[in-house]
Amino acid sequence: MFYCFLAKGFEEIEAITTVDMLRRAGIEVMTGAVDSHEKIVEGAHGISVVADIDQSEVSFNNLEGIILPGGMPGTINLEESEVVNKALDYCVNNNLYIFAICAAPQILGHKGILEGKNATCYPGFENELKGAVLSELPAVKDGKIITAKGPGATVAFAAEIISELKSEITANELKESMQCV
Repeated sequence: MFYCFLAKGFEEIEAITTVDMLRRAGIEVMTGAVDSHEKIVEGAHGISVVADIDQSEVSFNNLEGIILPGGMPGTINLEESEVVNKALDYCVNNNLYIFAICAAPQILGHKGILEGKNATCYPGFENELKGAVLSELPAVKDGKIITAKGPGATVAFAAEIISELKSEITANELKESMQCV
């Protein structure tokens, strides 16, 4: 099971499209609100989403990895979240998946998780990816870490995750069925 963490100011396209595509591919994903004990989270563009769980319900039992959408101030709020930091540490310590898009890869950079890893991010955040080998690709996989550029790269991001967790065939079939090819 994967958590897609939502903090106030998250980028709606990156979170919702990724969760939607992964669920269509049969991957268990739960959205988790991390700002309070409420499940309603307002995105960067004023779209409110009801998360599956709030931060008090986050459990690492059966956790396979986490998804960090970008957006501002969503990325900053994710980085300041105790739950998100505990989840990141747990994923690193247990060799689990970490997926981050847009500005969110800066969180990984600040924690030293990208040292020597291929990664990408929203233009202008490259200096925050401490130690990363920067790529211009829309989505980049390095081991169990996948990063992506931003809202326009969300389908590529989700497809890269699906390719890793299921297969490239599954990802391509899903993109075709969604008319993304």
